[in-house]
Amino acid sequence: MGLRKELEVSGNWLFRFRSFVPLLFLIPFLVKMSSYHFPWGSNGLHEVMHIVSMAVVFSGLAIRALVAGYAPDGTSGRNTRQQVAQNINTTGLYSVVRHPLYVGNFLMWGGIVVFCLDAWLILVFCLGFWLYYERIMFAEESFLRQKFGEQFTQWAARTPAFLPRLSNWVAPSRPFSWRRVLRQEYTSFFLAVVALFGEEILEHLALDHRLVFEPEWVAFLGLGAIVYLVLRHLKKHTSLLTTAES
Repeated sequence: MGLRKELEVSGNWLFRFRSFVPLLFLIPFLVKMSSYHFPWGSNGLHEVMHIVSMAVVFSGLAIRALVAGYAPDGTSGRNTRQQVAQNINTTGLYSVVRHPLYVGNFLMWGGIVVFCLDAWLILVFCLGFWLYYERIMFAEESFLRQKFGEQFTQWAARTPAFLPRLSNWVAPSRPFSWRRVLRQEYTSFFLAVVALFGEEILEHLALDHRLVFEPEWVAFLGLGAIVYLVLRHLKKHTSLLTTAES
C-alpha cells in the first residue's frame, strides 16, 4: 500500500472515531493536573489562566457555531460514519481556512490544556493534534478532490488548510441560522462546560487534596446541563430546531 493510500485509509478510520480518539489527550493532562500548583506561586496568575482557558474554549465553540450557522446541510465534516458531501462551502469561514471545524476543535481542547501553563504539555498536545487531524483532513480532501475535481482544486489552491488567511474573506452566501447552531452544537457546548468544570475540580484535588464544589461552578454546570437537556429534547421531540434543509 502506497503512503498516500495508507494516509487516506488511516484518516478514514480516525474520521469515524474522531469523537473518541481525542480523549487520549486527557492522559497527559490528568498526569500534569495531579501535581498542579499555582503558576510561579501566583494565585493572581492562576485566576488569569482560568479566564484565558475559558476564553479560548468558548472562542473555539464560537467558530464551530459560525460554521454551523452558515453552512448548508450536507457539507463535509458533519457526518461520522463515512465521508459525505453534497457541495463545497467556499464562503464565510471556509473562504479563509479549509477546515474551520477543526480549528474550533483545536481551540476548545487547547483552552483546557493551556490552563496548566506547561510548555511541554502544550507541545505534546499540538503535536498529537497535528498528527491526528492531519490524517483526517487528508482523507476528507481526497474524497472532495475525487467528487468535485477542479472546483475543489481551485478552492484548495487559494485557501490554507488550517491557519486562517483573513485577507481571503468572502461573505457567507446564505443567512445565519440560529436553529442550525442550536441543533448541531448543543453537545459541544455542554462538553465545554463539563471540561471547564472538571478543570476546576482537578485543580482543587491537587491543591486541597479533596473535592471542592464552589457554588458558582456548580451553578455553571447546572445551567449548562439544563441548556443541554432542553435543546436535546427540542431536537429529538419537536420541530422547533428544524430548518427547511433538515
